Amino acid sequence: MSMTDPIADLLTRIRNVNVLGRTSVRAPYSRIKEQILMTLKREGFIEDYQVEGEIPGKALSIQLKFGPEGEKVIRKIDRISKPGCRVYRSVSDLPVIREGQGIMVVSTSQGIFSDNEARQRNVGGEVLCRVY
Repeated sequence: MSMTDPIADLLTRIRNVNVLGRTSVRAPYSRIKEQILMTLKREGFIEDYQVEGEIPGKALSIQLKFGPEGEKVIRKIDRISKPGCRVYRSVSDLPVIREGQGIMVVSTSQGIFSDNEARQRNVGGEVLCRVY
């Protein structure tokens, strides 16, 4: 069975495990998913991730982050740009999410960055997802 939107699959796995209050989740590996997780880790939304296994069974093991009293760090995670309807924004059109408490993950010509990093590098691109 082929997957038409592997990024949405990753985000849905994270969202479902977060709702259940579990601390970790596994997802099939791809480079774009790894770069998205790298961005989420840099911005403090996940604790860590590891790449496990060998090709073709490579997987990502993701450890979610919780606050000191068990509150969820990721309150909402949404896919913005979809395979049927791509969403692109210039650097000047990138909105601030929840007064700076959230981020947008943006795929640019220089790599995958948070909206803050994209503003610093002065590049726009495809808005993959929103996290807060």
